Amino acid sequence: MGQTTPLGVRIEVETKQALEKAAKADRRSMASLVDKVLTDWLRANGFLPKE
Repeated sequence: MGQTTPLGVRIEVETKQALEKAAKADRRSMASLVDKVLTDWLRANGFLPKE
């Protein structure tokens, strides 16, 4: 894992509740799930190199 940096974002309450539920189901922290979802999307759309 590379170096990390904090990022503050505002999201709807309903979105945060869904994120908490999804993270728990995947046995991850919310931060870890957000990082995975963003990284996957960025790779799929050509903003990050493929693994």
